[in-house]
Amino acid sequence: MKKYLFIILLSLLVNPPSNADHDSFPYGFPFFPKYKIEGSDQYRQFKTKLIKNKLIKKQIKNFKKTGLVSYIFYENNTIVIDEKSPDYWPDGTKEEKRLFKSNSVGKSLSSYVIGHAICEGYIDGVNVVMNDWPIIKNTLYDGQKLIDVLNMTAGDQDYIGHRKFKKDDVLKGSAARSANLLALRYIMENNLQNTKKSKPVYNYSALATHVALNYTIFKTGKNYQNLLNKVFNEHVKVKNSVYFLRNSKDETIGSGRYTFFATRYDYLRIAQTIMEDWKNDTCVGKYLKSIYENRIDKNTKVTNRYNSIFSATKKYGGQFHFDVVGLEKKKIIGLDGLGGQQIIIDIDNNKIIVINSIYNHYNWKKIVYKKLKNK
Repeated sequence: MKKYLFIILLSLLVNPPSNADHDSFPYGFPFFPKYKIEGSDQYRQFKTKLIKNKLIKKQIKNFKKTGLVSYIFYENNTIVIDEKSPDYWPDGTKEEKRLFKSNSVGKSLSSYVIGHAICEGYIDGVNVVMNDWPIIKNTLYDGQKLIDVLNMTAGDQDYIGHRKFKKDDVLKGSAARSANLLALRYIMENNLQNTKKSKPVYNYSALATHVALNYTIFKTGKNYQNLLNKVFNEHVKVKNSVYFLRNSKDETIGSGRYTFFATRYDYLRIAQTIMEDWKNDTCVGKYLKSIYENRIDKNTKVTNRYNSIFSATKKYGGQFHFDVVGLEKKKIIGLDGLGGQQIIIDIDNNKIIVINSIYNHYNWKKIVYKKLKNK
């Protein structure tokens, strides 16, 4: 119990209430234990053929107003635009190793790890029924299919999520501000005992991600760190160490989090690998295609006020955003995080956009949507 109280108090210190649109995201990195994945000696190299873009330069120069601090546009295996603010960096060490927080981009990266866990044989597939995990017994998640949790259709909308609570992490009746900062065992014992799932509709929920991720940690057991090493060190070949935060060193209480940290170029390396997996039809590529085929309607109205891949997409599948409004025929994979973090992968046209930001007041339509729309 003392462990849970410490986490609750820490959550209030690290994440005080703030306006989400302007949230500068207290860094949090030093406060929590982590899964660390070392960089590879054979890290991926990039070709560059840079062009100037006055709008992006201006948006980054005015980052205090726009929030944009880093922009990479990658096309046909080449970095074409590479801009970053010389005046803003998150707390860190040397510039080339400074880490950016993923926010909910980490949901998609967690799904990517889950795909690898399936390919390694730890999990039977996306349709596996989660009835072997003691932590979720007698809760609404007990006996559900993994794909329904990944698709945010777990029927948890009466307790958490955008559908009723307007945020993805606020727990109904919780003493803590955020479910992201509590171990799953605490949530299941104190918030969700003897609950039943509701109608399976799309409900964007941080808790669903943590259920899927921690189920993977449960299934891999002591091999979870090895799995992470295989994904990011051996397969992606990141240059610098990358990290997933965790709420406790005790894996048995469901302490894994989707919060991820990496350098701007390592985010690009991850996106590049996802694209290659899809195109080469690797086992993980087949996983990505399966969640694409199983994507569901968001059932939310998309207006011309969209300013992110989150708000500009009609469908959701396996923790990724799909079907960009006006570009539904294109296979575009969207990863989106609070404050404007964006990784967008246009499979059909060999394009990747990676954005790091402190809040989202940059001109998304001109520097992202227009790039996707252009052939």
